[in-house]
Amino acid sequence: MGMTMTQKILAAHAGLESVVAGQLIEARLDLVLGNDVTTPVAVKEFKKIGVDQVFDKAKVAIVPDHFTPNKDIKAAEQCKFIREFARDTEIENYFEVGEMGIEHALIPEKGLVVPGDVVIGADSHTCTYGALGAFSTGIGSTDMAAGMATGKAWFKVPSALKFVLKGKLQKWVSGKDVILHIIGMIGVDGALYKSMEFVGDGIKNLSMDDRFTMANMAIEAGAKNGIFPVDEKTLEYVKAHSTKEYTIYEADEDAEYDAVYEIDLSTIRPTVAFPHLPENTRTIDEVGDVKIDQVVIGSCTNGRMEDLRIAASILRGKKVAKGVRVIVFPGTQNIYLQALEEGLVKDFVEAGAVFSTPTCGPCLGGHMGILAKGERAIATTNRNFVGRMGHPESEVYLASPAVAAASALTGKITNPEEIA
Repeated sequence: MGMTMTQKILAAHAGLESVVAGQLIEARLDLVLGNDVTTPVAVKEFKKIGVDQVFDKAKVAIVPDHFTPNKDIKAAEQCKFIREFARDTEIENYFEVGEMGIEHALIPEKGLVVPGDVVIGADSHTCTYGALGAFSTGIGSTDMAAGMATGKAWFKVPSALKFVLKGKLQKWVSGKDVILHIIGMIGVDGALYKSMEFVGDGIKNLSMDDRFTMANMAIEAGAKNGIFPVDEKTLEYVKAHSTKEYTIYEADEDAEYDAVYEIDLSTIRPTVAFPHLPENTRTIDEVGDVKIDQVVIGSCTNGRMEDLRIAASILRGKKVAKGVRVIVFPGTQNIYLQALEEGLVKDFVEAGAVFSTPTCGPCLGGHMGILAKGERAIATTNRNFVGRMGHPESEVYLASPAVAAASALTGKITNPEEIA
């Protein structure tokens, strides 16, 4: 019996010729990742193990991004705690304010993940790196501690769902719309502990930013990971960002899948997820009249250059609707700088938006844009659970940068085709 792409990567890292779905394995790790929320707990557990050094100083990354720049004393104390740990253990990849970014945008940019890697991160959206043909998945802080100490983690080998993509996206439709469409189709538990494997000729028409977005939200369908095959676009990205050696894995022709879905990209419309689940999707044509108070453009899902360019192209020369607050936050400092150099920051500010340093803050209701009772936000983030961005009686609508930017101009959820 053949193996899926994910199963091949896991087998290689477990030192096995083959694995099957449901099998328990121990695999060596290429990267262990944590942030300012999850790492303090991991450090405390790490110290209980009885070791004083991480397994490999180059294979642990810590990125304070959720409540940084520090929003309060507790956040400051957490960051100080992990800063001292990183210093004492001489962790090479600790990225502080000024060089940090939102972790899942920063790690690929730094070239710390390449095709064929196995990555665990104490953050659920670690699955982002499947866009590079790596196996990456979120874990708890205790598993992060064990990973830092031993360089290994145990996994139950996932079964897989196969998504065959064909065709090409229409204008103003992006990877965000594709993944929202898929989650709306299979549900938030439709891929529970499975690997979402994307294949097909349509992949060549998806940018790397599209792929990062789609892999990022695999967890919102309950998936263990999302993964794309390695093609010319992948290798071009890897060679521009990394000097690490990589290994390309391909699924066997006789690999088994729990289900196969065929998706014609040309038929997908701009898609919006209504409160309070990412599966509660409607196309832009079905939205109706939904007024908004706040627009959030950015996050580990949609804070990359392509996202900012699309949003700026819609806002350029126009004004945000009176009474609407628009917050734009880039994924990394490099993206921030490039947005400055391209004049995008000027476009946003002149339109009436604010441009923030990289942070996860608004996405999880941490800081930089908390919602009050009864307020509505349209966001390019990844989750819209009850109270996700503030008050439990606020509402979050998930959408692409194009839809978010168009909505900022009208004060209600709007089709970008009507604006541009």
